[in-house]
Amino acid sequence: MTKGKINVTTENIFPIIKKFLYSDHEIFLRELISNAVDATQKLKTLASVGDFKGELGDLTIRVDVNKKKKTITVTDAGIGMTAEEVEKYINQIAFSSAEDFMEKYKNESNAIIGHFGLGFYSSFMISDKVEINTLSWQEEAKGVAWSCDGSPEFTLDETDNKERGTSITLHIDSDSKEFLEEAKISELLDKFCKFLPVEIAFGKVKEWKDGKEVKTDKDNIINETKPLWTLPPSEVKDEDYNEFYRKLYPVGDDPLFNIHLNVDYPFTLTGILYFPRIKNNIEIQKNKIQLYSNQVFVTDSVEDIVPEFLTLLHGVLDSPDIPLNVSRSYLQSDSNVKKISSHITKKVADRLEEIFKNDREQFEKKWDDLKLFIVYGMMSDEKFHDRAEKFALLKNIDGKYFTLKEYEELIKENQTDKNKTLVYLYATDRAEQFSYIEAAKAKGYDVLLMDGQLDTHFVNHLEPKLKESRFARVDSDIVEKLIDKDEARESKLTSEQQADLTPVFQSQLPGLEMSYFVSYESLSETDQPVMITQSEFMRRMKDMQEMSGQASMYGNMPDSYNLVVNANHPLVSKISEQTEKKLGKKLEDLRGEKKGLSEEQQLLEKAKEGKKEEEIPQSEKDQMEDVNKKLGDLENKRVEMLKKYGSGQKLVKQLIDLALLANNQLKGEDLAAFVKRSVELIK
Repeated sequence: MTKGKINVTTENIFPIIKKFLYSDHEIFLRELISNAVDATQKLKTLASVGDFKGELGDLTIRVDVNKKKKTITVTDAGIGMTAEEVEKYINQIAFSSAEDFMEKYKNESNAIIGHFGLGFYSSFMISDKVEINTLSWQEEAKGVAWSCDGSPEFTLDETDNKERGTSITLHIDSDSKEFLEEAKISELLDKFCKFLPVEIAFGKVKEWKDGKEVKTDKDNIINETKPLWTLPPSEVKDEDYNEFYRKLYPVGDDPLFNIHLNVDYPFTLTGILYFPRIKNNIEIQKNKIQLYSNQVFVTDSVEDIVPEFLTLLHGVLDSPDIPLNVSRSYLQSDSNVKKISSHITKKVADRLEEIFKNDREQFEKKWDDLKLFIVYGMMSDEKFHDRAEKFALLKNIDGKYFTLKEYEELIKENQTDKNKTLVYLYATDRAEQFSYIEAAKAKGYDVLLMDGQLDTHFVNHLEPKLKESRFARVDSDIVEKLIDKDEARESKLTSEQQADLTPVFQSQLPGLEMSYFVSYESLSETDQPVMITQSEFMRRMKDMQEMSGQASMYGNMPDSYNLVVNANHPLVSKISEQTEKKLGKKLEDLRGEKKGLSEEQQLLEKAKEGKKEEEIPQSEKDQMEDVNKKLGDLENKRVEMLKKYGSGQKLVKQLIDLALLANNQLKGEDLAAFVKRSVELIK
């Protein structure tokens, strides 16, 4: 028997391993089985070149759990190890001191095992004792038994073992009893090892017999040694891709499309990416790409390896060229990672363009599912935007689809305003904005439906990229002003009449939670008498703020709307005439008083000309203050008188409520009152 100390400069590396790798304690099984796969693959290579002339035999890797003995054993029939190799690979750890190691890699949280000689030692994260029993493939080799109880001390014995390969037995510590459960080991094998290239057996296949589950003599093989992505694309059928997708994601719909990656220069990359049927919640869809290195599962957090928007895809990527065991900051600056990321983006864009060109009808049918992914990509990746311009679609209110170029041609003639700006009209809710949509269509305008989760952002993204163009929501202004053609129409109301009508309409507007600005437009007599619009700029700012979840000056302001009164509508003329009839004399008297005071104000202003503030007599200052106060009082009196009158006018309230109803702002008690008033007015 040989006794010795493991060659590290610290007194005890094992507590450090346990502490450092605690969050990745499950990884021990992946590392041990990966070592077993390597040993098996090396034996196959030796046999293929004629160095190993014996029988390969059964190369199945076996995993056994003995709950009574509290052990987990991983056995392979690979190349095995000699005593010298055990000394080299097990007893000498590939760094100078544990302290240096901890300092260098203290910020790492992912699998550093493997690259730093810790693959085997990960077993001590869950074990009190680890035993190795091995026999090398080399002729006349002696069996070797190695044992360590978690201290730097080990034992190394010669054995009469006749079975080629290596068996590693872990004596599970009291804190890790969960790993003695068959279900837990099955879960880890499925997570880390289901696509390894050597068959792995865990127990025996079970069958139902006479109402109970019984074991058969057949090995329970947990992995698929030749997963679909390792095959040439020419050998794979569409149904194979869908079947593989269902293996990866048993719950959910079939994918829309797939991309089979098979690159061997300037880097090695294989895999299959799927376009899922993305609905509304982006976050739920993320972390669905599984990353492998030579068929060994590494992670499903691929944000630093593929562009952000591609994390919405599902599927598998496999590359030995990605440095998996280093920091995220290193990944982000690694040239290979950047090349791979760029290549995947290009392949995705090429595949989408190919589908669009070859079968546009099917592409359009799937657009609503693809849209979120493509829009997200265009906004977050400039190169993808440039490629996607060829196949990104705009959908109008009638359900027709257009490329960006096609849509520009469609609306260019009719939707260019007086400033030579092309106006893209859009709606975000077909039902709520129906009356505005119809008004635009009556003008011969086309309206886009932009009701997607990211469309508010997408409009802002597209606008500066489209030459001399702007987007306007159909309810952001009256239809004549949405695309201003400079078509002037004379108003039937004088500026004086408009000034008198403003308080009349203000008297019946909703409460303070929303502010309304009353304005007048000279429209056709057949247009609506009163309409409500919201500034495109203000609404966009508020929408963006709400989506970002951050407070801003726009988020703290009340919603602001325009109450647009049609100065040429007969009902508005009727209200003006009735107001004049009821209050004409009083208004005329007030105007007379205001006129006299205004003349006095002008004289006082003229007397101030050319004088410094201290040169103006106090008497003139007092007189000006008095005149201003009287003018203010008269204006307040006029406004209050008109508001008091307006508050009792059912027709005014009816027109405002009709406008609110068309804008989906009339609800609850106000809606019930509107219905009741409508019946009364009909009588």
